[in-house]
Amino acid sequence: MSPLVLVVIFIIATWAGYKVINEVPTLLHTPLMSGMNALSGVTILGSLVATAFAVTSGSKLLGFLAVVLATINLCGGFLVTDRMLKMFKTK
Repeated sequence: MSPLVLVVIFIIATWAGYKVINEVPTLLHTPLMSGMNALSGVTILGSLVATAFAVTSGSKLLGFLAVVLATINLCGGFLVTDRMLKMFKTK
């Protein structure tokens, strides 16, 4: 897969993610945050696909870094959501 195709995929994924997050009203942000975190798991799939098609070792290293950072982002989002939802539980 050519680098140009990978850049186009990245730009489309960035635009789609921005549009999805931008459409969520502020009032619904906390309840929908967990679902959005699950949706952001698509970035892990995208980085895995990009890494699978990587040809050079430098590209594979960048793909691995993308997988690691996307996983940290996903797990961190779920941890923050869990912490926020605990504030609404009665003691």
